[in-house]
This record gives sequence, C-alpha cells and structure tokens, in this order.
Amino acid sequence: MHQTFDAALGIDLLHVNQSGADHNRAHFDAWGITCMNIMSSPGAGKTALLERTLEGLHGDLAIAVIEGDMTTELDADRLRQYGVPVIAINTGRSCHLDAKMVAGGLHTLEHSYDPNALDLVLVENVGNLVCPAEFEVGEHAKVALLSVTEGEDKPLKYPIMFQEADCLLITKVDLVPYLDVSIEQIAANVRQMNPNVTIIAVSTKTGEGLEEWFGWVRSRSVSTGESRVHAHA
Repeated sequence: MHQTFDAALGIDLLHVNQSGADHNRAHFDAWGITCMNIMSSPGAGKTALLERTLEGLHGDLAIAVIEGDMTTELDADRLRQYGVPVIAINTGRSCHLDAKMVAGGLHTLEHSYDPNALDLVLVENVGNLVCPAEFEVGEHAKVALLSVTEGEDKPLKYPIMFQEADCLLITKVDLVPYLDVSIEQIAANVRQMNPNVTIIAVSTKTGEGLEEWFGWVRSRSVSTGESRVHAHA
C-alpha cells in the first residue's frame, strides 16, 4: 500500500524531529539534567503550576525553565520573578515546541548560564492537547495537565497526550464543588488508555496535591543523593 504524500511528509517530519530530540537528550544527559515536558490545553494551569513548583522546590533542586508561547513573554516574565534561568521561545504560528526550537533554547542556556549546575529543566509547551505530545523535545518525562473545567471526556477525545504522559495532573480541583464533574471518572478515562500513569489531583490555589507532585518531581530527577543546590551550599 502506498502512503499519501501528506502521510509520508508527517512521518518524515516526526523522524527528523526525533533525531533532534535524541540530540537534545544527549546534552541533558551529559549535563546531568532531567528534562520534563509540561503539556496541556490553554488555560489548564501550566504556568501557575510552575510558579508553585519553583517556589516549592527552591533549595532542593536547581531548576531552569524553557517557556514556549506563540507570542509574548508574559508567562516567562511571571517565572523570572522566582530567580531561575528562564529561556523564552516564541513559536509564531506553530502550535507546539519541537526539538529544533528547544535546541535553540539549550544553546542560549549553555552560553548564558552553567547547565552543569542544574538538576532540572522544565519545558512549558504551547497550550494544545494534540501536537505537543507527538513532537518530543528531548524530555525524560512527559507531564500532562487537565483542568476539571475541561470535562471528563477530554482524555477520550484527545487520547495521544494522555497515552504518552508519565504523570497526569488533574488541576483546579478546588472548583469541583461548583461543577458537574468527577475526578474519579477523569482518572478512569485516562487509565483506559494508560493504566500505569501517575495521577495527582492538585490545586495551585489551595495547595492540595502539590507536595505529592513535588515528591514525584524529586523522584524523577537524575541527581542522586544531595542535589547541586546542597552540594554548592
């Protein structure tokens, strides 16, 4: 069976991107950095989660952020207030970060900071439930966010991201009393496709679930023993 031109082009694009992602991962590995790709639809709470994460893990892990947005540096500026390296990438009309864009971010990181002093790079992807999950950027773990305001059916309607996720954060759970939504049903729908995914219900407003999330992040860090923060204290 012959592939259509569009199908073949898509496979070629993903193949080229995968090569770039593998190259980025090799840099992360050489520097001793864990990279996490944070993905969700727009407005699910990625930036708010990163704010609480930078605050909560301050003193435990040395963290940098690669911040992807189609336009502006509004989110990047929010995160810079926490005193960590933040590399902003504007994607223009592209609905996701890809390996080449992140490679440019790594180039900036390498020349402006000391990557060998970092434990963790958090990549905040463009808000989109489809494309970011298909284009790896060199991450060691994929983290998907789904807010309770989006409904229980999104994992079934947009399955790829939830199939690929290593961790799913169900966000804005403080709003559950005001909505016709079940956290248990969201989790059940996700586990239909990804039975081994870690699922954590969180609220950046009340703090619910954040310590469990921080623990998961620490557990996935490549650093063993004391982090670089403590090593250089």
